[in-house]
Amino acid sequence: MPDTSIFTSFLMPFRGLALLFRTGLRRYVFAPLLINILIFSLTAWIGVIYFEQFIDWALPADSWMRYLEWLLWPLFAITYVVIAFYSFTLVANLIASPFNSILAAQVEKTLTGKLPEDHSGSIVKEIIPAITGELGKIWYFVLRAIPVLILMIIPGLNAIGSVLWLLLGFWFLSIEYADYPMGNHHIRPADQRRQLRRQPFQTWAFGAAANLLMMIPVVNFAAMPATVAGATLWRLKSADTRMAL
Repeated sequence: MPDTSIFTSFLMPFRGLALLFRTGLRRYVFAPLLINILIFSLTAWIGVIYFEQFIDWALPADSWMRYLEWLLWPLFAITYVVIAFYSFTLVANLIASPFNSILAAQVEKTLTGKLPEDHSGSIVKEIIPAITGELGKIWYFVLRAIPVLILMIIPGLNAIGSVLWLLLGFWFLSIEYADYPMGNHHIRPADQRRQLRRQPFQTWAFGAAANLLMMIPVVNFAAMPATVAGATLWRLKSADTRMAL
């Protein structure tokens, strides 16, 4: 995936949101949108219940860090929200993965005039490879998340852990959504990550924008299909593919 600018990469999820209103794409958005609304609503409800307990655990009253509460509280609050969002993302994308793969293919067809080669377009045929690929991404994330989470529970180091968690989360969101358009062209996960590592700041920028999209009220319900569409546009633009924009 050739380089794009950091700013261009950041804008892609938002441009993906606009793509969802294109004629011919709306019917492919319905299933991911419905799944997103249901899972997000459940996650938000659980998140509100446990937020105060998390802050009390991260900033105990007898901790020296209470002197820096004005600085650390926003960091830990953002970390909590990001943890909740990534938990939601893992579940929502696992369920919606076959629909997301088809949506990415249809976005590519809308932009280039043709589907990815050998893409079946059948939801039944996409179920097993999509879910298998999603489980692989979850395993990739968990292996890297565990050391960061351990760091976050060590007093005095949890602030560093929170920063690393944010960066890991942004990276994972890029890997998560770039997989759909790249996987449609039979690019293996290891090769996908190798391409993304060639432009680390662009990859972080895309993930940060995806995370921001998830935090905007109402808009967050469409964040998953919007980011799928944005990742497809990102890949096509990075590959310098001729598009009907």
